[in-house]
Amino acid sequence: MSAIEEPDPVLEPHHTRNVLLVFAGLMVTMLLASLDQTIFSTALPTIVGDLHGVDEMSWVITVYILASTIMLPVYGKLGDLIGRKGIFIGAISVFIIGSIIGGWSQDMTWLIIGRGVQGLGGGGLMILSQAIIADVVPARERGKYMGIMGGVFAISSVAGPLLGGWFTDDLTWRWGLWMNIPLGILAIIAAAVFLHLPAAPKHRVRLDVLGIALLALASTGIVLISTWGGHDSPYGYAWDSPQIIGLIAGTVSAAVAFVLVELHAPEPVMPLHLFRELNFNLMTAAGLAIGVAMFGTLAYIPTYLQMVTGANATQSGLLMIPMMGTVLVSSIISGALVTRTGRYKWAPISGTLVTAGGMVLLSTMTSTLPVWIMCVFLGVMGLGLGLCMQIFVLVVQNTFPNSEVGVATATNNYFRQIGASLGSAVVGSVFTARLIDLLTQRMPAGAGGGAAGATNSLTPETVKELPTQIRNVIIGAYNDALTPIFLYILPLILLATILVCFLREVPLKKTIDRGTVAAESLEIDGANSVADTTGRIATVTTAAAAAEEPGR
Repeated sequence: MSAIEEPDPVLEPHHTRNVLLVFAGLMVTMLLASLDQTIFSTALPTIVGDLHGVDEMSWVITVYILASTIMLPVYGKLGDLIGRKGIFIGAISVFIIGSIIGGWSQDMTWLIIGRGVQGLGGGGLMILSQAIIADVVPARERGKYMGIMGGVFAISSVAGPLLGGWFTDDLTWRWGLWMNIPLGILAIIAAAVFLHLPAAPKHRVRLDVLGIALLALASTGIVLISTWGGHDSPYGYAWDSPQIIGLIAGTVSAAVAFVLVELHAPEPVMPLHLFRELNFNLMTAAGLAIGVAMFGTLAYIPTYLQMVTGANATQSGLLMIPMMGTVLVSSIISGALVTRTGRYKWAPISGTLVTAGGMVLLSTMTSTLPVWIMCVFLGVMGLGLGLCMQIFVLVVQNTFPNSEVGVATATNNYFRQIGASLGSAVVGSVFTARLIDLLTQRMPAGAGGGAAGATNSLTPETVKELPTQIRNVIIGAYNDALTPIFLYILPLILLATILVCFLREVPLKKTIDRGTVAAESLEIDGANSVADTTGRIATVTTAAAAAEEPGR
């Protein structure tokens, strides 16, 4: 029986309605979290100009990603140990508190602190949403849901820059934070009403506190090294300086200690046996590389568009639509094709190749290039990202029984987010260093103070008002500081392409393999539990799978 002809119990109307209601609620929460990874991209030039902190620009984005990265494995493990509903609501609450701190900040320090607190909550929103959908939909049917998840991220990546631009141009950039307060309260109400989870099993929770602490130290060290190392600024040090050498030694020591602790922890936050699976290792390494490319690009392209093309914040958000439109379309279509055919190896191979092509095109941009050609280049990169992003997660979830899907998904997301942290930090660090260096070389004598001091208060509006000669120098410096970095990232994408070629295309599971762990009961506003729904699905799909693959 073909994949198209076999019975599809997930599509039974009653069961599908229950799953879709849960899925819709999770998508709203993921949208809330993912918006905050992109909403400041268009507002960032104005924010750092208002708060006088261009040399700290990268931290506004990096600290959010870093905080959420550290918390991913923690939320994944806590969800398995004590249940997901309480920590889900707790994560939203922390997210709201961070938004309040950042929204009322009067300097860069408090803005960065607020963004960090937001990240502590935001990591839970993303990983818990992915874990819940894995609990209620078999891997064979999950491709189309994963595709929609990728589409939600694409929508937020368009809506974020647009909202950030609109707030900056017509209201105040602070609304990019304040809007999370009512949305977060609505998300808490929705979670309380629609997610009816049973009480967690009454057993002693053995949280891997030492492992969590060491993981946080190692993660922070990686980002600090990539942010501070190799350039001179108020927050920069030479590679052979005592500060960077000390950070490297401390990070390596924390990583080694973390591995040793995880080998003996009763409930490790990141079980090392996950790394015995080839597909998990391949998808995790490839995801890290894609994270570097994607977030390094997303973080600074809107700034580039504002400075180089003269677009305002809202217009630069609109110019990102081609990239996110192709992410949306290719993610949904590839997810649907994977569900329909059961074949998925083609997606990450073609996706990474197309992404590499997009990087090459972006590296050729100049300040005189027509804007529509820049949009085409961004669209090519988006096409590649949409083909492979969610498939990485699907392959990882298909590799392990459902009792380990949460921690496996969290670990995979952790390394992808490390890539995102490195991408934002490295691109921001190199970009800032190159920009200051180029301005120092090119700025006419008597044009103002030092390059570093002058750039700290630059905004797109102030650049437009400068004399033509100085404005052209700044625009040229922005272009020449950023575009070569895309070629620096290219080898990582090509490495990801090589890795995914070794992927073993294991058939996608048609049932939810719950192992020895009892399934959580998840009800929708008094309706039948989704655990019961998936139990019925498992019964029907077991028979279908046996009919099609008698030897399996």
